[in-house]
Amino acid sequence: MKKHDELVVAVSLVPLDFLLTFLAAVTAYNLRFGWLAGLRPVTFDLPYAEYLGLAAAAALLSNAFLALSGLYRIGGPRRLTFELTRVFLASSTTFLAFIVFIFFRRELFSSRFIILAAWILTVVYLSLGRIAVRLTQRRLLRYGIGVRRAALIGNDEHNTQALMAAFASDRELGYRVVAAFSVFDSAAETELSRLNQAGALDEIIVTDPTVSRADLSRILGFAQSRQIGFRYSADLLETHAMNVRVGTLAGRPMVEVRGTRLDGWGRVFKRLFDIIGSILLIVVTSPIMLVTAIAVKMDSSGPVFFELDDGSPPMRVGEKGRRFRFLKFRSMYPRTHQQRYDQLTARNERADGPLIKIKDDPRVTRVGRFIRHYSIDEMPQFFLALKGDMSLVGPRPHEPEEVAKYEEKHRRVFSVKPGITGLAQISGRADLTFEEEVRLDTYYVENWSPWLDLTILLKTPFVVLSRKGAS
Repeated sequence: MKKHDELVVAVSLVPLDFLLTFLAAVTAYNLRFGWLAGLRPVTFDLPYAEYLGLAAAAALLSNAFLALSGLYRIGGPRRLTFELTRVFLASSTTFLAFIVFIFFRRELFSSRFIILAAWILTVVYLSLGRIAVRLTQRRLLRYGIGVRRAALIGNDEHNTQALMAAFASDRELGYRVVAAFSVFDSAAETELSRLNQAGALDEIIVTDPTVSRADLSRILGFAQSRQIGFRYSADLLETHAMNVRVGTLAGRPMVEVRGTRLDGWGRVFKRLFDIIGSILLIVVTSPIMLVTAIAVKMDSSGPVFFELDDGSPPMRVGEKGRRFRFLKFRSMYPRTHQQRYDQLTARNERADGPLIKIKDDPRVTRVGRFIRHYSIDEMPQFFLALKGDMSLVGPRPHEPEEVAKYEEKHRRVFSVKPGITGLAQISGRADLTFEEEVRLDTYYVENWSPWLDLTILLKTPFVVLSRKGAS
């Protein structure tokens, strides 16, 4: 949405969140003194007027924690999963602070039910409020209200065409392309000036990550001098450099490109998250895995799990270049793996890099085609996440034959464990080019956070069910 519209939304969310939190507290009170009173008589005194004052104070505190969580920040659309997780954390922090306040006052609150119910209802009400706001925004964007008019500049035809197709097919992205130029020359500058003067240009997007610094500076200067928004596609070096620390060494200024945030306590947290998450997912998906194993065995002869043509287990390259035994349900006929490098190379859809994806792969079985579409073949990897060879979230696992063709810049992805799902998987899966996939994986390595992992995990089922980019 346009900056002005984003500001209006952010400002309106503050009183809306206050009212919803206040309403949740009032609902909890009425539940205890209304419906629940018939089941369990009230044996304490909690004046309504006094409670309303506490509810208003809690609502103000909730606004403060929501602000600290970044939910009123103006910076373009955010994923709904991000907002809902932050709502949960901010609401939980608010009521924890409220309980601590009661403790230090050396008082006992009259009803534990009211506190618990108010917390749960606050999470529900605020989440429904956020969902309603986002649905309203999406509806407005579908009708062209608040859409940002963008001009694309760049020689990278793939990036340009992909953006144009995405903006045209998904109106909820909030962009409409009004012009496209391969280079920023005098003709492009004249046309952009005309569009800006006509009030028909909101943002310039440079789609080519290899554009020179001089050209970028010229385009940026043009945009800033006319108060036009500006974005550009980052190359691999800039993706690395997003995680930097500025300091001195021997009295000289230095910029240090730091390693992944998963060094230190981040690694501990992620490992605990993998252990707990993989155990829960194994329990939940075990009936599906059992049925899949039977279906694979009945559909065609051969092992339940994928093996190489000589019967040896498949290997993948993981963290720090170490190899580990890979595990997934067999989706192809036995002893056909090597055909992808021999007879089927002409069908490769990933000629842009070392990865191989076969169009209309004849090696895939009937059951295999179904379990691939819905990523059921990858469920046994939950055991690898529990073991520690993989993580629930991370870059894709890499085959040794593919890794042998990697350039040095591609090997950055080995800084962390490969994941069952990841940023690249939810951003297009097999539809991405190899360089786009590496850029996304590098971004993940450099910008890891618990919230990013949680967002990717929550979004994965919707991407899988939509079968977007499924192989």
